[in-house]
Amino acid sequence: MTGILVAGLLAGFGIAVQVGAITVLIMTLSAHHSLRTGLAAGLGTATADALYALTAATAGAGVAALLRPIAEPMRDIASAVLILIAARGVVSALRARRAAARAAAASAAPASDSAPAEANAPDLRVRRPLGAYFQVLGLTILNPLTIIYFSVLVLGLHNGHSWSVADGAVFVLATFAASACWQSVLALGGAALGHVLTGARGRLGSALVGNAVIALLAVHLLMS
Repeated sequence: MTGILVAGLLAGFGIAVQVGAITVLIMTLSAHHSLRTGLAAGLGTATADALYALTAATAGAGVAALLRPIAEPMRDIASAVLILIAARGVVSALRARRAAARAAAASAAPASDSAPAEANAPDLRVRRPLGAYFQVLGLTILNPLTIIYFSVLVLGLHNGHSWSVADGAVFVLATFAASACWQSVLALGGAALGHVLTGARGRLGSALVGNAVIALLAVHLLMS
């Protein structure tokens, strides 16, 4: 049981620490919305890792073989969604910058002129944590390489022996805990970055850079 616990922790950290578009997305959400949003997004990734670990522990190589023929379409869908998220992030950052400029101009203008400016300001509702959770959960699930990773790992750990229900539960929970810890570190890092970049230009610049990295990683995933 101890060996399975350690294996689950190593499996969770092993898949979580790989730097990719989801890593940048979690940090960007935490920096430009809130720490709660970043933590929720990180839990989405950890949940997906746990689901893949559960599938691998119960179905193993059978599911991996089924996913291989559709791995390319799933990768294309994930890349397209990431590009759309990056584009939306850039547009939101530009709108926020214009809104901040309007607010500054309105505060400097007479009181009679400030009302129209506020009425024309865009809706800047922050992304809700629950929405970020499901968004990142879906993106992580679309990665077929994760199930292959866990299938190979579990097949090696089985070593010709079947696991009990308790063994599988320990492996899945350990994987979730390890992944969640790492994603929380990413969210905290993103939140710290957001506190440092308090100026309008700094927030705009970091948003543009973060979403550009997401787009580049999505293109790399699409071409790989």
